[in-house]
Amino acid sequence: MSEAIHQIVFGQDGHDFDNTPSGNIGCIYTPKGGTSTCQPQNGGPELSCSRVEPSCVTVILGPKGPATLIKNPGEQGCCSDVTKLGYGNSRSRGPFSCQSSTKGLSCTGSNGHGFFLSKVKATAK
Repeated sequence: MSEAIHQIVFGQDGHDFDNTPSGNIGCIYTPKGGTSTCQPQNGGPELSCSRVEPSCVTVILGPKGPATLIKNPGEQGCCSDVTKLGYGNSRSRGPFSCQSSTKGLSCTGSNGHGFFLSKVKATAK
């Protein structure tokens, strides 16, 4: 894949989608209670971000406890052409806040747990 996209966009039906400028990371926010098409684990809210290169990784951050890192989530439909969260910018939705930089994407919940994704690193806390 020649492009990598990191997008974080807040859209209709409660879902928000965002990609990073590289196109390699995409995130979906689902509000508490879910939407007509998606029900988050434990009732939500939930932030799920996927990286497609160099290997597929998904991180899911909920309202309680640490983020869950899934190293082989299977094929990902990541990173459509939606609004990009530019490097140096941040976005908050519900209890989650994300910061995009040239080093990667860092997201934290109000409970202090979070994750970092980049082409070379994927960590959850």
